[in-house]
Amino acid sequence: MEPKPRRRPLRTVVPSRNDPLLKTLTEVIGGPLGRHTAPGIVTPGFFTVERVLILLTTAAALLAVLVKMPCRTGGWTSPDHFYQACYSDWPVLFDSRGLAEGVFPFLTPGVGFEYPVLLGLLAGAVALLVPGDGVSAERALAYFDINAALAALAWIATVVATLRMTNRRPWDAAMVALAPAMILSVFINWDIWAVLLAALGMLAFARSRPVLAGVFLGLGTALKLYPVLILGAVLVLALRTLRLRPAFAAVGAAAATWLAVNVPFMVSDFTGWKFFLSFTGERPAGYSSVWFAWNLMSGRLGLAEAEPAFINVWAYALFAAACAGIALLALAAPRRPRLAQLAFLIVAAFILTNKVYSPQFVLWLIPLVALARPRWRDFLVWQFFEVLHWWAVWMYLGAQTSGGDPRNNIEAAYYVWAVGGHVAATAWLVARVVADILNPAGDPVRRLDVDDPQGGPFDHAPDRFRLRLPRGPWRADPVQPTAQEAGTP
Repeated sequence: MEPKPRRRPLRTVVPSRNDPLLKTLTEVIGGPLGRHTAPGIVTPGFFTVERVLILLTTAAALLAVLVKMPCRTGGWTSPDHFYQACYSDWPVLFDSRGLAEGVFPFLTPGVGFEYPVLLGLLAGAVALLVPGDGVSAERALAYFDINAALAALAWIATVVATLRMTNRRPWDAAMVALAPAMILSVFINWDIWAVLLAALGMLAFARSRPVLAGVFLGLGTALKLYPVLILGAVLVLALRTLRLRPAFAAVGAAAATWLAVNVPFMVSDFTGWKFFLSFTGERPAGYSSVWFAWNLMSGRLGLAEAEPAFINVWAYALFAAACAGIALLALAAPRRPRLAQLAFLIVAAFILTNKVYSPQFVLWLIPLVALARPRWRDFLVWQFFEVLHWWAVWMYLGAQTSGGDPRNNIEAAYYVWAVGGHVAATAWLVARVVADILNPAGDPVRRLDVDDPQGGPFDHAPDRFRLRLPRGPWRADPVQPTAQEAGTP
């Protein structure tokens, strides 16, 4: 029996060669990396891509701490923590939700907590690490610092997980390491933990371990809702390829994991467990959502405001319609879309239609953008508008919730324009990803024999189910599949 030929190692995609923006910017430092180098083949020594990205993430985390320094030195007091743009939920919740006095969410009877179970347990566990007892500025600062240190570790792990599912494009994870909105928002709330669990779930699926992927996504859903949306992309690709077993395994494991976390608290204190659901359903439109922007301007224009019940119905209806459109796109596209592309589209649709948008929600999209549309120009344009919105929301909150100095406030119209910029930039990214799906030849990831680095069991799978739509200007000519996708030896 003849031995199998050794597979040649794949060259790493060099950003200064591959990305048009970076190629132009590197001219001032001598131009792109030379053609005769062989990244990914020649051993780089100590400074591997992974280690460099860990160092960059650590530096970015230090910058994120500097953003919060005005509050670390002066305390989290209203309206200063808005005007100094250093607001964080951690010290505020530590004092206002009784964490400083020993309250443990979902374990202390009769106490409601406006977050899912796993996030409440995380918040309570970190509070146990704070020395001393009682409410004090020193303990609130310690609670912030401990959370920030743990969040920095989660951020590094997210970068590594993103890197390990990029195939030949490890430098795309630099978007997660250096994103301006990540630096500004990572220490606002615990969202980075949900982002990490979602990234680990996608990494497990990329390595064809659907049950483990479901466990991570189930844990992520028990902490924040959005990781479960990634399973929608898995189900659509399962239908496109008719490889249903991995999808059922992932969904089943996610459901079992979520139930394992939630059922004990549903049984022991159902009222406390459902507080999050009741709070979410009854709350009005949250700051920075399209619904809040509508209500803000409708008052000035003499139009009717949208009530919570109306928003609940239409937010879910619009999201369902968007998901139906994404499924139709995935099943009718000339070539099976990549998992990251569909996951990004679904999560972006949820963000755009949801009645709540907090500044830290941008963290949900950053790893997905790095995997779905790794082009620095598009990424930085989007980040510019997210940073603009990040600044505007604090100035607006300082005026509305604290009666701050009018000289520091911004008019409501400018705040609405900032929200519109965030919405438009996100929608623009959606359009770019849709264009890549309709014209796979323009997808920056699909080069050489690369198909779907995050697809796992769907990677290089043949298309066995495809909707045939009437030919029109929106349809591109199909890309010829590889021999493996076509099912030929």
